[in-house]
Amino acid sequence: MQFSHEVEEMICVAKGPNHGPAPIPEEGKWVQAKEIKDISGLTHGVGWCAPQQGACKLTLNVKDGVIEEALIETIGCSGMTHSAAMAAEALTGKTILEALNTDLVCDAINTAMRELFLQIVYGRTQSAFSENGLPIGAGLEDLGKGLRSQIGTMYATSAKGVRYLEMAEGYVLAIGLDENGEVIGYKFVRLGSMLEAIRKGADPKEAFEKNVGTYGRFDEAAQVIDPRAK
Repeated sequence: MQFSHEVEEMICVAKGPNHGPAPIPEEGKWVQAKEIKDISGLTHGVGWCAPQQGACKLTLNVKDGVIEEALIETIGCSGMTHSAAMAAEALTGKTILEALNTDLVCDAINTAMRELFLQIVYGRTQSAFSENGLPIGAGLEDLGKGLRSQIGTMYATSAKGVRYLEMAEGYVLAIGLDENGEVIGYKFVRLGSMLEAIRKGADPKEAFEKNVGTYGRFDEAAQVIDPRAK
């Protein structure tokens, strides 16, 4: 280590008490984090790319400084889905410091990693006050039936009004309108559950019919429209 001439000539003054960093809440404990291995917790965060054409929701489960579980959900950009596949392999097994300085392919995922790093090292995790934290696998609980991301997709114009395309319940098949042309409900199919049933050997038509449901006063609709065709 090099010192300037001015510092070399200084008299040494003894340092007073050093109580270390303020403790942060981690998995039901108060921890004075001094090294990366002192950090644990599960949390979520959102990132976006520079042109803001897409976004990423990232969930990380960190144990002793190492990312043991990662859930990457992207929206708005087709290329991001492939970036997520590569980032998922790159993230797990790394310390959070390594992950912060790893190219996660997509700028939105990189930004999400930055936001999560800040939450985690400042003790702002979802599991801060959960004794022993959350088990590996807890990230999957963010997903809906059939392990599909919960997505809301709506489209509207001032000229023709709103179109519901996808809800947390599933892919919207039809919108029900009342006598005034206002939305009063919708019909949907639970894609995750349907595909899971087909994967297990169910007849596709039967699986489809069993996973169709309605919301609101759809059965009272004066008019039913296909949101993708009308």
